[in-house]
Amino acid sequence: MATVEGIYKQSPAETDFFKGYGQNLSGLISRLDLNAVLAVAERFEEASSKGQTIFFAGNGGSAATASHFVQDLGEIVRKAGGKPFRALSLNDHAAALTAISNDYDYSQVFSLQMANHFQAGDVLVVISASGNSPNVVKAAELAKERKGTAIGLVGFDGGRLAEICDIVVCVKTEKGEYGPVEDVHMVLDHMITSYLVLKKRHRP
Repeated sequence: MATVEGIYKQSPAETDFFKGYGQNLSGLISRLDLNAVLAVAERFEEASSKGQTIFFAGNGGSAATASHFVQDLGEIVRKAGGKPFRALSLNDHAAALTAISNDYDYSQVFSLQMANHFQAGDVLVVISASGNSPNVVKAAELAKERKGTAIGLVGFDGGRLAEICDIVVCVKTEKGEYGPVEDVHMVLDHMITSYLVLKKRHRP
């Protein structure tokens, strides 16, 4: 299993590092559990058909991916002529994030928002390289308690989320390889969104 540092050390020329980084990402993508990826797409379709909401949550780079995923499920699908998904990023409410962090604890920034809005049958997508961040773990636990579906986009060994979530897509790398995991999670956004758009367009 390649690491970014290992790729750099084995690159005699600077451009070889860039090539090696890309090849490593290609390898990580090729080793994804594609049945799990399909299961995510199918669960999104089911949620759309039933009017259920898909919630997203993550920290740092994973928060950016969560926001991007919501944008794509909305506007990209709309521009393609399809019905936008009911999707909401729990990272994007600055007032709620700061109030909950200040008044309670950062570990509850997602679960307390969900307590007001998450209903039985809804979907939660938690994005975390380690799979162990307390706030996404609490969110996944609440989703299960509310009889919803918890989907984990994780890395490394999957962490706690791999044990909790109903569907898990794991980018298997060495622990600490955050960059490649976050890269592949972003690819999963475009991969799944593109599949959903094209399926709506080309299948009766």
